[in-house]
Amino acid sequence: MNYLLGIDIGTSATKSVLFSEDGKAYASASYEYPLYQPNPGWAEQDPDDWWDAVCFTCRKIIADTGIDRGLIKGVGISGQMHGLVMLDEKDRLLGRSIIWCDQRTEKQAEYLEDKIGRDRLISITANPAITGFTAAKILWVMQNRPDLYKKAKKILLPKDYILYMLTGEFSADVSDGSGMQLMDVKKRVFSKELCDALEIDTSLLGYMHESADAAGKVTKKAASLTSLKEGTIVAAGGGDQACGAVGNGIVKEGIVSSTIGTSGVVFAHTDKLHIDKLGRIHTLCHAVPGCYHVMGVTQAAGLSLKWFRDNFCKEEIDAAAKKGIDPYVIMDKMAEEIAIGAGGLIFLPYLMGERSPHLDPFCSGVFFGITPTHGKAHFIRAILEGVVYSLKDSVCILREMGIDVSQVRVSGGGAKSPLWKTMQADIFESDIATVVNSEGSALGAAILGGVACGVYPSVTKACELVITTKNRQKFNKTDAIEYNKYYEIYKSLYPVLKDEYRNLRMLLQ
Repeated sequence: MNYLLGIDIGTSATKSVLFSEDGKAYASASYEYPLYQPNPGWAEQDPDDWWDAVCFTCRKIIADTGIDRGLIKGVGISGQMHGLVMLDEKDRLLGRSIIWCDQRTEKQAEYLEDKIGRDRLISITANPAITGFTAAKILWVMQNRPDLYKKAKKILLPKDYILYMLTGEFSADVSDGSGMQLMDVKKRVFSKELCDALEIDTSLLGYMHESADAAGKVTKKAASLTSLKEGTIVAAGGGDQACGAVGNGIVKEGIVSSTIGTSGVVFAHTDKLHIDKLGRIHTLCHAVPGCYHVMGVTQAAGLSLKWFRDNFCKEEIDAAAKKGIDPYVIMDKMAEEIAIGAGGLIFLPYLMGERSPHLDPFCSGVFFGITPTHGKAHFIRAILEGVVYSLKDSVCILREMGIDVSQVRVSGGGAKSPLWKTMQADIFESDIATVVNSEGSALGAAILGGVACGVYPSVTKACELVITTKNRQKFNKTDAIEYNKYYEIYKSLYPVLKDEYRNLRMLLQ
C-alpha cells in the first residue's frame, strides 16, 4: 500500500494527515501557534511557527505509526491564502507574515485601483483591488517599511514558504498565486504589465506551476527535520480553498462547497472563466488544471463563534470540560432551543472587516435588535444564523451569474454542528451533503501530491476514486420562508451602517 501526506497550513494550526491511496486517513497530527494583532485590523503570524509545526507533525505521524518512510510516495501542501512572506538574500525572514485577514491596506488597495484602473485590473486579475490580497500588502511594505522591502529577494505565500523549506525550490502555484492579485488569471502567469506598473520585480516571485505539478523533492536537511525520506516528491500544492474543494470533490460544475472554518467560503468550480464585474465575489484559478473557481468569503465565520465562546461562555467551557466534550456541543444545543430568527436578534459577522459581498475593511460586528428578553442562547443562535446569511449573499451572487447550485457540500468545523448544517440547507434553499472523509484541505493537498508522483492520473480521476458523500439532506421549504424574512432585514443593515463604520474607525486612529 502506498501513502500520501497532506499538510494544511491553517490560521490557528497546521494539520498533517497521512492517507492511504484510497483516500482513507491513516494518521494525523496538529500543532497550534499564535496570531498577533499589534493594531486594530492588523493580523500577523511568524512563518517559523508554520515550519516548526510541519516538522513536528511529520515527525509525530512517522514516529506514532512506525511507517516505512519510503511508502510515502508524495506530499502536497495546502495553505492559508494571500499572506506575505519575504526573505532576504540569505533566505532569512524579514519579519512576520502579514496574513489573509489583515485589513491595514485600505489606502494601498485604493492606490492599486487608481494606478491600474478598476476595469483593467479586473480584466487582468479577475477581481477589483482587495485589501486582503497580497499585492496590497506588498505596496504597504513598500510605502511604510521601505527598509525591509529593499532587502527582499523572495516574496512567497505561506504554503510556498513551507515548500521552499522542504525542497529548496522557489515556486508558486496558480490557485494560490491568483489570490496575490499579481497574476493574469486567464493566462495563468504573473502579469508583467501589472508588476511593471507597481514596480515589483518579477524575479522576486516564484516559478508558476499548476497545483498538481511536481515542484520539488524533499532535501536532505528537510528530511532530517521532518523524518520524511529524502527525495520524496512534493507537489506545488494550492490555496486552502482550492485544496479544500478538491478534498470535497468540487471538481466539476453543479456542486458547490460551503466551508465554515475561521473564515467562511462558498466555492464553485467553473470550466470557463466567470467574472463578477461588480467585484462582490472572487474569481481565481482552480487546482484542477485549466479550470477556475468562483468564491465568496466571510472573513469571520467560525471566528465569530469562537470569539463569543472565549469571551462569554466560561460556564459552558467548564461544563464541557467536566463532561469531556467540546464546548461547541453545549452551545449548539442551547441554540437549538431558540426558534428561527433568534427572537428578533440579528448578527452581522464583520469582526475582521468583510470581503463578500462588501469589500470593506472598516465594517465591524453588530448585534441588531437586542431586548431584555434575549439571553446567551439567543446570541449564539443569532451568530450561527448571521454567518449563514453572510454566506447566502455569495450563493445568491453565484445564481445571478448563472452558476448551478444543485448541491452544496458542507465542510469545516461548521459541518460538525447538526444545527449549522441544517441552517445552511434551509437558508441556501439547496440540498446539502457531507463527504465521508472530513479532512478537506489536507485530503485535497494529498490528492495533488498523489497526482504529482503518479499515484493518480489526474485530479478529477482521483476525486472519482476516493471521494464519496453521506448525510444528504433536503432543505425545509417552510423554514426557508421563515429564514428569508430575517435575511431581508439582515441585507438592509450594511448599507445603513456603511458610512458610520468608517467614521467609527477614524475615531480609533
